[in-house]
Amino acid sequence: MPQPVHALAAAPADSAAADTLAIDSNALQVAPQYLSGFPDTVQCDTAVASMTALPVIEVPPGTPAEPLTTGPLHDTGCMALLLAGVMAVVVSYRSGYKYLESFLHNMFSTRRRENLFEDHTMNETRVLTALMANTCIVEGLLFFLALDTFVPSLSPALHAHVALHVCLLTAVAAVFYVGQLAVYTLIANVFSDAINARLWKAGFNATQSLLGLLLPLLALALIVAQATKEMLICATFLYICARIVFICKGFRIFYSNLPSLVYFILYLCAVEIVPVVVLGAGTVFLCQQLQSFLGG
Repeated sequence: MPQPVHALAAAPADSAAADTLAIDSNALQVAPQYLSGFPDTVQCDTAVASMTALPVIEVPPGTPAEPLTTGPLHDTGCMALLLAGVMAVVVSYRSGYKYLESFLHNMFSTRRRENLFEDHTMNETRVLTALMANTCIVEGLLFFLALDTFVPSLSPALHAHVALHVCLLTAVAAVFYVGQLAVYTLIANVFSDAINARLWKAGFNATQSLLGLLLPLLALALIVAQATKEMLICATFLYICARIVFICKGFRIFYSNLPSLVYFILYLCAVEIVPVVVLGAGTVFLCQQLQSFLGG
């Protein structure tokens, strides 16, 4: 029965030697060191300095985190909506530039007979639609900023769902425009004829389309200047100027005697003032209802 080998055998270089050299296995064992870990300094070829003596990298003090800015000017969806409106105007301009050239004519002219060379095409309807869509989009952005500035109780919900509120307010502006156009058509057909109705609606569309060109520039200035209240004041001023131009054209079209002046005053109160007040109150109400729905 073979016995276990307790020694290592080393073969000599000379193959003629048949004997092996027995080496005691205890001579190859090395006693373990540093069972409790390395000391601060180890005696070897290279001296390692104490860990406490090594330089320490200082971490610079941090600054408090700033909250993320939310709003239509910092929301991707809102900016994409605004850009889409501007691009619609740019694309339709090439085929409907004649409508832009006739802005002043549509805003101020009350001539019942058109020029022989005047031509109204579907392309003008396309650019008018693009301009009105752009006007409603920018008005939706301005409504959002106005509610955020003057109705602080709605601010948390507005900033929690920016794109949703801007789309809602844009839809409100579009419905308000369509409602106004329908009311003006009805009033003109009741108190005058089809020609005056066409002239009056042309003035309304021209003034609102002009806002579609000016308000995006105001929104761009708002992005650069970050002056919300000042820009809201400028937007309100532009809207009032557009309404004054339209009202003056309506007065030139429908005024004929003293009783017509009384009707015109009633028109100002019922059609130009009351709807704006209702629009403001209705916008706040819709946002509150949307806030309750989202909160629930």
